Amino acid sequence: MADQTHVLFVEDDDVIREATQLALERDGFAVTAMPDGLSGLEAFRARRPDIALLDVMVPGLDGVSLCRRIRDESTVPVIMLSARADSIDVVLGLEAGADDYVTKPFDGAVLVARIRAVLRRFGHAGGATQAEDPGAAVSGGVLTFGELEIDTVGMEVRRDGRPVALTPTEMRLLLEFSSAPGTVLSRDKLLERVWDYGWGGDTRVVDVHVQRLRTKIGQDRIETVRGFGYKLKA
Repeated sequence: MADQTHVLFVEDDDVIREATQLALERDGFAVTAMPDGLSGLEAFRARRPDIALLDVMVPGLDGVSLCRRIRDESTVPVIMLSARADSIDVVLGLEAGADDYVTKPFDGAVLVARIRAVLRRFGHAGGATQAEDPGAAVSGGVLTFGELEIDTVGMEVRRDGRPVALTPTEMRLLLEFSSAPGTVLSRDKLLERVWDYGWGGDTRVVDVHVQRLRTKIGQDRIETVRGFGYKLKA
């Protein structure tokens, strides 16, 4: 079907790859499954999927490197799959530009829920409301915080007049901050609002994305409030 969501799934374990592909297809997804990173990159370029699921430890081109290559070319959502919840690979994957991760072994229903949560976020990147705080100047849907301009209608960001390239997840995170500048937002609240988690999640996802966002809009623009969370400086 032409309207099916297309998933690129890169996994070197034959059993996991085949079982997961069947489970995703039963849920209505179209799946391109590849056993290694190089074939996964070729499939990505040829098929342009709606979302990519990348196992961290795949041969040829590992999942983290593949994520970087995909992110150089596209803002398509990426979910990393890692066998160890406490692995440094999780952080590396997020730093490479992944939007979320799932720990193996995973339940098929949980994986589908995470996929759909990511897709909902990407389909509604403008979910945050416009700021009404006096610290932010608002004109025609454009919020201004010092040298930072956020166009909440056109979904564009400029810093010192120059465009800033953000992924949809980074944009949602910035919109959430800009909707309440000066207000501390906890990691759990950001997980709920930005990542659409209806359950407890790993706050490392938030921390890494905040750091990525800081490198793009200015290290001092988002302040850490120890023990509580983060806030956007008005």
